[in-house]
Amino acid sequence: MYPYGLVGNCQTSALIGTHGAVEWMCAPRPDSPPVFGRLLDPDGGHFSIASPLPSSVLKTEQRYLPNTNVLLTTVTLPNGDAFQITDFCPRFEQYGRIYRPAALFRLVEPLQGTPVIQVSCRPVSGWDKAPVQPVRGSNHLRYEIRGEVLRLLTNMPLTYLCEETPVALTEKFYFGLTWGLGIEDDLVKVTHDFLEQTARYWRIWVKNCSVPLLHQQAVIRSALALKLHCFEDTGAILAALTTSLPEQPGGQRNWDYRFCWLRDAYFALTAFHNLGHFEEMEAFLKFLLNIAHTHEHSRDRLRPVYTLSQGLPLPETEHPNWSGYQGGTPVRSRNQAAEHVQNDAYGEMILTFTPIFFDERYVDLRTRDLDALLAHLAKLCVRSIGQPDAGLWEIRSGWQEHSFTNLLCWAGLERLERIKQAGHLHSLSLDLTSGRIQAEDALLRAVHEGAVRNGPADFSYDAALAQLPVLGYPNRPLCESTVSHIARELSLRISGEDTGFFYRYVRDDDFGKPDGAFVICSFWIVQALARLGCMDEARSILDRVLRASNHVGLFSEHFIPSTNTQCGNFPQAYSHVGMINAAFAVSPPWSDVL
Repeated sequence: MYPYGLVGNCQTSALIGTHGAVEWMCAPRPDSPPVFGRLLDPDGGHFSIASPLPSSVLKTEQRYLPNTNVLLTTVTLPNGDAFQITDFCPRFEQYGRIYRPAALFRLVEPLQGTPVIQVSCRPVSGWDKAPVQPVRGSNHLRYEIRGEVLRLLTNMPLTYLCEETPVALTEKFYFGLTWGLGIEDDLVKVTHDFLEQTARYWRIWVKNCSVPLLHQQAVIRSALALKLHCFEDTGAILAALTTSLPEQPGGQRNWDYRFCWLRDAYFALTAFHNLGHFEEMEAFLKFLLNIAHTHEHSRDRLRPVYTLSQGLPLPETEHPNWSGYQGGTPVRSRNQAAEHVQNDAYGEMILTFTPIFFDERYVDLRTRDLDALLAHLAKLCVRSIGQPDAGLWEIRSGWQEHSFTNLLCWAGLERLERIKQAGHLHSLSLDLTSGRIQAEDALLRAVHEGAVRNGPADFSYDAALAQLPVLGYPNRPLCESTVSHIARELSLRISGEDTGFFYRYVRDDDFGKPDGAFVICSFWIVQALARLGCMDEARSILDRVLRASNHVGLFSEHFIPSTNTQCGNFPQAYSHVGMINAAFAVSPPWSDVL
């Protein structure tokens, strides 16, 4: 399992190891080059508060303050001495807006005895991995990085900090790490004030969540993790906050996911809608409208993925000077998927904004701009039916017609039909019914032995097609047969026993056949079974899949159940979305217990 907890504030984020080190942090944005990148290379930079003793003799515990994104790491020495580190990124309401600086606060305090600690802050300048030397101030260190300033303010003696001298922890030490801005007020007061307000903010945010009857703690943790994947400044939703964590040990499926995939954003917003949080949809709508206006004028297609500032994450670059997570190379930044044709995104964008027309709480979002965007997406859906593309799994060679793309084109056009029937989209003149029927016909061309397969030229199974009943496809026998075939043929078994985990597919792709389970596939199948009325089976799978989360409840993209190994980028928004939606799908109504 990945031994990390996540902290963040929708502007910046960091992964904290169980021994107290910041192992991954990018600044000033999550898709910036790393300033602490030991996650991907021993010399990639870190900010550690640790015991000088070997880690093998230490006992560690890591947990969150309940219902917050404040992380507590406790380290106990062999003699019983112990200390605790509190990590958080400030986030709270101030002057009528959310205060979320690019900052990380760390507080270390003795819990038992007089433990000895050693503090080391070694940032790097980015992908060149060049160490950055500090400039000392009276109570802070300043690091010049890419023309900007990283500051570390502390009440710890700077001599001990700069020379990494072991020191007896007889008092609390405070560290305020900021990008750009400084801290003018008393650090101790600011830290405690920010900590109190940040914890209060997250607890209120959780209280405002709708939660299902079952698996509430897992849903709340997934909701808090998912929220940290929202880049609030632009409304983008990140697929993950890391890059190049290998999808399988020793393989080359190492990708940079620190960008906004339109498809992933749709799934994330379905989870936020289930949770009763709506501000994320409004922010993402503005993000997509800005993109769509640009592409509407050029008549260009929408790309599957964008940077947080609406650019394209190109060119994909390999960094041979980085050794990779546990030696897994290559390490990549940016993502060539931006060059792909992935036609399912148009239907997913329509589905994203469908609630606006059926939920009166969204009435102010019904605008001419949105109508024009949906009309454009409708045309792109019709144009894409039956056309070859890279598909949702982003195949880099051998593009073909994909059933999942046809399904999402069907779903998007079907939703637009219903929106028009409800009295909206008066200016949309496209024959939606004809397009929907065309998409249905395309899907039926890929039916083989009673189940929808990957495409008319490829009769392999694809776990994404378990979405048929979830998306409301009306042919129930076909939905039942497809889900049954997928659950049987893509099940990852150990000694012949089902594990509750599933391959996304078992066909060869650009890198051979996938080895591990794709976590969200289990959640998709749970949703599908629940929609088809197979509630006991759905709940059984969900119960088993929860083991794929780590010690603080965070999911990765992939999981190897035989070794309890998390793989792929971490945390993965997709997986937490799946957890939330699956829990809502299998939970009985609250009226059953109230």
